[in-house]
Amino acid sequence: MAIAEIKVWPVGTEDPSISSYIRECFEIAEENNSIEAVLTPTSTILEGELSDLFMVAQSMHQAPFHQGCARVVTTITIDERHDSPTHMEGMVDSVINVGQN
Repeated sequence: MAIAEIKVWPVGTEDPSISSYIRECFEIAEENNSIEAVLTPTSTILEGELSDLFMVAQSMHQAPFHQGCARVVTTITIDERHDSPTHMEGMVDSVINVGQN
């Protein structure tokens, strides 16, 4: 299982607010049943098989173009472990509860 942070930035929009673009990107992620998606104030976190994450990331990247943007900048950070299973909740829990055992 992989965890990815994705940030989609529509460039050159007429309005400084980009929430409508981000909403569409998040809906793409949320509607995909093969991954988990969490919206944060500055990015979307995805959890699932790497191939599924790439497919969703590509769709998210393309979405602002369908809304009329001429340029989109997307960054993706991927965290994948092969030595132990990882999940978003477990990663957060390990940080919050460090030293509390």
